[in-house]
Amino acid sequence: MVCIRRATADDLLQIQYCNLMCLPENYNLKYYYYHILSWPQLLYVADDNGKIVGYVLAKMEDEKTEDDPEIHGHITSISVLRPYRKLGLATKLMQASHNSMVECYDAEFVSLHVRVGNRAAFTLYSKTLGYEIHGIEEKYYADGEDAYDMRKYFKPPKERTTKATLKKKLNAEDELKHQMGNQEEEEPKKEEEPKVEKKEEDKGEAKEEDKGEGKKKKRNRKKKK
Repeated sequence: MVCIRRATADDLLQIQYCNLMCLPENYNLKYYYYHILSWPQLLYVADDNGKIVGYVLAKMEDEKTEDDPEIHGHITSISVLRPYRKLGLATKLMQASHNSMVECYDAEFVSLHVRVGNRAAFTLYSKTLGYEIHGIEEKYYADGEDAYDMRKYFKPPKERTTKATLKKKLNAEDELKHQMGNQEEEEPKKEEEPKVEKKEEDKGEAKEEDKGEGKKKKRNRKKKK
């Protein structure tokens, strides 16, 4: 029986073999190690009694840019050996990785690239998994074929962090910091002013007291005489 589970480092050679048997886009072993060391929660395999018959390789794009201000996941590669296709394994692998992206990284959406001519994969992504075309990358693949840039959003539109709301939030935070900085600069000045006035008042009172004492002493001397 085939089960879906998280991948381990021991699975990487079989994952690479599965990739070589199914896809023209191949990677060296270091690239698989990079994924499993960086995002171990996102890699899943279809295991048939110790034989890896499918996998999904995924990562997080957590650096925000002007074009993509949201933290999101990316499906690097997915494949299932031919004898095990049409069993729903690809869907289960993708869903497992999607769930981990949300639970572990609070991802806003997930993206992937698919060949324009790969109708079977496009149908899986668009109709079964709910991906939408975001754009077209011309000559994306080594052989010159175009790719669909597809995305699946995990959160409804109201909860998404759009560019406009993100900029407003950053501007509001900057303005608040600026205001707080001005308040901190003004507060010490207000406290110092009354202290100076008190000192001056104290000096004035002391002088008046000294004058008063001096007059009393003069009067006493006159009386003695």
